[in-house]
Parts: sequence; structure tokens; C-alpha cells
Amino acid sequence: MIDKIEHTLLLGIDVGTSSIKVSVVDAETQRSVASATFPENTEREIKSPKPDWAEQSPEQWWSDVKAAIKQTQSINTYNPENIVAIGITYQMHGLVIVDKEKNVLRDSIIWCDSRTEKQAEKGLQAIGEEKALSHLLNFPGNFTASKLAWVKHNEPQVYEKIDKFMLPGDYIAMKLTGEITSTISMLSEGVFWDFKNKELSKDILSAYDFDESVFPETKALFGVHGNVTKEIAKELNIPAEIPVTYKAGDQPNNALSLNVFEPGEIAATAGTSGVIYAVADDLVYDKLSRINTFAHVNHTNENNRLGVLLCINGTGISNRWIKNMVDEKLSYQEINELASTIEIGSEGLLFLPFGNGTERMLCNKHVGAGFSEINFNIHNKAHLFRAVQEGIAFSFRYGLDIMRENGMQTKVVKAGKANMFLSKVFTHAFVNTTGLTVELYNTDGSVGAALGAGIGLGIFEKPQDAFSKLELLETIEPDEESVKKYEAIYRKWKSRLNEELV
Repeated sequence: MIDKIEHTLLLGIDVGTSSIKVSVVDAETQRSVASATFPENTEREIKSPKPDWAEQSPEQWWSDVKAAIKQTQSINTYNPENIVAIGITYQMHGLVIVDKEKNVLRDSIIWCDSRTEKQAEKGLQAIGEEKALSHLLNFPGNFTASKLAWVKHNEPQVYEKIDKFMLPGDYIAMKLTGEITSTISMLSEGVFWDFKNKELSKDILSAYDFDESVFPETKALFGVHGNVTKEIAKELNIPAEIPVTYKAGDQPNNALSLNVFEPGEIAATAGTSGVIYAVADDLVYDKLSRINTFAHVNHTNENNRLGVLLCINGTGISNRWIKNMVDEKLSYQEINELASTIEIGSEGLLFLPFGNGTERMLCNKHVGAGFSEINFNIHNKAHLFRAVQEGIAFSFRYGLDIMRENGMQTKVVKAGKANMFLSKVFTHAFVNTTGLTVELYNTDGSVGAALGAGIGLGIFEKPQDAFSKLELLETIEPDEESVKKYEAIYRKWKSRLNEELV
């Protein structure tokens, strides 16, 4: 048996779309001493009872969180009594609603749901495009505000029972502590926050006729959001009364995990969805709302720290789809190896990865996914795997060009060595298509959430101190020959996409 760690420990919970990951982190070494993913060998489904709908069960998230915590304890490498705080990160923009007894009223409408077009348009018309962008930094779109409006319009009997609404991470914190709280960051990602007036948006409340009573109390992101109840502490074998001291959406948290706090710094992730996330200090917005701006983890009303976010819905989910369609028994490592046997460009095969709802960077159009230029005499499954990964990289380039139009000039991007960045094919295509140097680090969202809890508890003097021991694993730079090859292929890919956008 490995000797148990007796240092100060922090518990991080990552509520993902596919699974829950939990890490226990030593505050002194900033390293994980135990981690677990649940479910381990499968991925939670996204329910789609109607076209463009995407829902998941909050109760399933909670069940999986408990299972993952218990799984970390089963390997017996740490003493749960040494856990002093909990941090939570979560899939952004989801809607969870509960009644006065804190019972969930319906499945969560999650981030990639696209049903809210009418509600979004109503909100935009009521507020006005210029005012919406200059105050909210976003159009209403398919964010949490429009999802709550959809429930109000389409399920009034459910809406009438709502005591509080929240985002996925707030729900897990509620289950741990019995408390429901919000943050400026959470309100901004739901498009409820007025950045100019520095308050809950009166325009959103008016446009959708929301009662302010359904909004949780707003607290500092790094701070106490409740304490674990005795009942839950006993069930999970963790100390009672330890606080939840950090909650943040997955993309702000990914940036935090990579020590990205200040203007000009940039982070990326390529999980179920793909994101480039740049920190700015002014009120940045795109005139077409193709990229989105939210309050970063260290944003305050006195000191702007904003996350400018490009999101691509069809990233890792595209990779998973092609794996399962061709041979679900293959591992991701195996499909990466097969993809690497094919030359750059997949011998002419092109793939558009837009099959996971409307894409904001395409002005909320539903292009769909698909292959083109298929040659039955040339292309095999290895070509399919490579074309999918290259198509995902091309979509990053397309979005990055939009960010550059809006002033982003950074040349280096930080990412955790995980998900799509485990593939050399994808990483090489990403680097040489975007022209960005990628630094890959040994971290993930659950570790970042744990260290965020340490910041919230005051263990670290300033946020950056929590990542002083962040480990750089690899740096990948563009090479001139590959850049030229990919540029030619990207132009063909972009032309194909433009045909779909007409």
C-alpha cells in the first residue's frame, strides 16, 4: 500500500458533458494525489428528444460525483480527513431549476442545446443589438437566459414552481452544502450581467419578464459558497463543514488551470467542444456575437478581467462519433495511430465538424457535419480519422481569424495535454493551420478546480501562486513546410464551408 498523504488537501470536481472527474490535490506540491473519472469506460449520453435539443439529468451528475469521490478513496493514497476545501468547475451555460424543496423540476438544458432561437430573437429585439452588445458583451443566443425564457414560454407549469435557477456547478455545490449561490462570472456566462452598469441586467429582466427572486445570491467567486452538511459528509467520508470556496465554468477554469489570468494570455481546450479563451481588460465584443465575452475568474467591478471565448461545439464529439461509427472497440490512441499513417490533407478528403447544434462563430447557423471529396478507391478508415481531426483544426483556424479581427494578437497558446491534444495529428494540424505555438501542460480541469479552492480559502497569497509548480510537458512550434501545405488545404476547406453558409 502507498503511504497516505498527510498534507493539506483540496478536492476538485469537474462536471463534464461526458463524465465527472474528481482530483484530490496536495496544496503544497500542487500535484494530484488521487483522481477518478466516472463513468470510467463509457460516456454519459446527451438526451435529444427533439431535433436541436440537448439535455442531461442533474441527478445523474450528482450520482456520478459521489461515485468518483468514493473511487478516489478506494485507492487509499490519502486521508480524506485532510481535505480542507472544495472547488467545482462545470460545463457552461446549462440551466438547472429547482423548487423550494430543492427538487429538480426538469432535466438540464445544456450548453449545446439550440431550441431557443425565438426567445433569443425576442430578447435581442427588446434590448436592441447595440445596447445588448455594449452592456452584455453578447447577444442572448442560446445561453442560460434564453433557456430560462424558453421554459417560461413553453412549460409555464414548470416555470411557476421555480424557486431558484442555477448552472450545473451551482447544483453540485447545492447538493454538497444545501446553499445556492451565484457569482458575477456565472451571471455573465448566462448573459444576465450588465458590464457597463455593473449589476444584474435590468434589460434582460424586462425583456423576458423574469422575477429577480429566482436569481441566487451573488458572492465572490473565490470565497465561501456554503459548507458541506453533516449528512453528506458522512455519506462521502469527508469532513463536515469544509467549505466550497470556488466555482467556475469549464473554460474560465481551464484558463485558471494553465495560469492564464492577465490580458494577452490565452488558453485552449479540445474536449467535447473546442475553445480558444483569451484574457482582456476592456469590454470586447464581436459585432456579430460570433465570439463571446464573459467575466474571468479574477474579474471584479474595479478591475476588468474578461475571457474572450471562441467555442466550436463539434470538436471531441466529432472524434468520438467517427470512432464509434467505424469501430467503437478502437481506443482513441489506436485511431490517432491510424490517422498518423496518412499524409497531411488526407488525400483530398475534407470534413466539416459542425454536427452538434448551431455554431455561434457561424452566426448560429446549423451547418451540420459531413465529408466531401470522398474517393471510394483511395479513402479508408485511417483517412476518415485524419480528415476529422484536420477538419476540427481548420474550424479552430476559422474561429481564430474572427478573434484576430477583434484584436487578438497572441502567438502562444497554453493547453493541457489531454483530449484532442493527446493526438499528434490534431496538435500538428492545429499548430500549423493557426500559426500558433502550443505549450502543453500537465494539468486538467479537476486539478485546477482544487487549486481554485485553495485560492478561495486563502492558502495562496495571490492566484498565480497556486500554479507556481505547473509542469510544462511539451512545446510545439509551426514549421514552414507544414504551414504551406495546410494553408492550401485550409482554403479548400473554407471554400467548402462557405458553400454551406450561403
